[in-house]
Amino acid sequence: MRRTFEDLLAEAEAAPVDGWDFSWLDGRATEERPSWGYQRLLRDRLATVSAALDIHTGGGEVLAGAGPFPPTMAAIETWPPNAALATARLHPLGAVVVAVRDEPPLPFADHAFDLVTSRHPVSVWWSEIARVLRPGGSYFAQHIGPATMGELVEYFIGPQPQKWAEFHPDALRAQVAAAGLRVVDVRMERLRAEFFDIGAVVYFLRKVIWTVPDFSVARYRDRLAELHERIESQGPFVAHPTRVLVEARKPE
Repeated sequence: MRRTFEDLLAEAEAAPVDGWDFSWLDGRATEERPSWGYQRLLRDRLATVSAALDIHTGGGEVLAGAGPFPPTMAAIETWPPNAALATARLHPLGAVVVAVRDEPPLPFADHAFDLVTSRHPVSVWWSEIARVLRPGGSYFAQHIGPATMGELVEYFIGPQPQKWAEFHPDALRAQVAAAGLRVVDVRMERLRAEFFDIGAVVYFLRKVIWTVPDFSVARYRDRLAELHERIESQGPFVAHPTRVLVEARKPE
C-alpha cells in the first residue's frame, strides 16, 4: 500500500537532522560518490603530519573514519548540535573539537598546522587557512561544486547562476592563488542522485540547509505536493550533485 503525501511529510519533518549521518535515506534515496575516495585520501595525509585541523567537521563522522590521528588533531564546527555530536565522537579518538561562529578568524595561532582539511565546507576562509598553515603545509578538501543538486534547486527556487559560479573550479583556483597558496590538484565530478519519495526530498532539504536556504514544508507545500505526484507517476526524481577535490600548498 502506497503511503500518503501527508504521512511522508509528517515522517520526514519528525526525523532528527543533526550530524552527517544520512542512513535515514537508506532505501529512499541514492547518491553516487566521487571516484577519488576522499576519506581514504584524508587518512593517507593524516598519517604523514604532526598537527592537523578539520574545518566544518559536522558530527565528526568522516574524520572519525580517517584515523589514526596525528599527535595534534583539532576540529571546528559552527552548528552547536553538530559540535556536540563531534565532541562525543572525536574526543575519545584524541581530537579536540572547538565550537565557533561561522566567521573568521580561526581560533588558532599562525603556522599551527601541517594540514588543514574540510569536507563540504559551508564557507572557505582562505586567508585564515593560509595563516594557520606552516610553510610547506597543505590544504586538502572536498568542496561542493557548481550547480550541485541543480535540478532540485531549480525546482524550488529557480536557477542560481551567480551563486553557482562561485563554486566553479576556475573560481576556486583564483581564490587559492589570491591567498598565496599554490594549487596542487583540482578536479571535479558530476554525479547522480535519486529520490524515491517526497519524504526523502524533505529530509534532504532539512538536513542540507544551503540547498534551498529558506526551505520549510509550510512554505513549499504546493511544490512538494506537485513533486510527490510526479514521483508517484514518473518514478524517482533525479538530480546531479557535483564535487570538487582540491589540494593546495603553502610555499616554504
